[in-house]
Amino acid sequence: MKRKLGKGLQALIPEIKTPSKEVQKVKIEEIKPSPYQPRLKTDEKRILELMNSIREKGILQPLIVRKKETGFELVAGHRRYEAAKRLNLKEVPVITKELTDKEVLEISLIENLHRENLNPIEEAKAFKRLIEEFNYTLEDIAHFLSKDKSTISNTLRLLKLPSIIQKSLEENKITPGHARALLSVSYTHLTLPTTERV
Repeated sequence: MKRKLGKGLQALIPEIKTPSKEVQKVKIEEIKPSPYQPRLKTDEKRILELMNSIREKGILQPLIVRKKETGFELVAGHRRYEAAKRLNLKEVPVITKELTDKEVLEISLIENLHRENLNPIEEAKAFKRLIEEFNYTLEDIAHFLSKDKSTISNTLRLLKLPSIIQKSLEENKITPGHARALLSVSYTHLTLPTTERV
């Protein structure tokens, strides 16, 4: 049985509120984004808010990274990383952890689900990776996230929709409920849907 992380990222990596000997400064150019990051779109509003906060107070919570053969791979704190890059910061505070690929995906998924609200398609793609790359079952994911198995299954079903409908869902033009209703529809000659059409 996989670990239950429904309490959030803190269940795996506690937040750092005060300076610690684990925190170190590294050059931002040595950090590369993780291929296991489930978030596909950048929230410009949140990035700008973080940039303003960093200008005033600095980066209060270190990024989580793991060591690679060359440099570091970013595990948690992608928005802070993006904001720091745009501010042309030379160094950022990090905590280095020894983590497997599976743990990196788990942490990224938890961080986004509990702090940043992945859209349904991003969630579904993350669940699919857990199943295909790490042999998770629906029961494992449900236990891992403290969700019902039916919720996981219904989210995964969204990946059966045509790409134009998935795009509409990602862009909040339709709701997950609308998208699930469309699963039984014939898609011949389908054009990009809008909320009004649904």
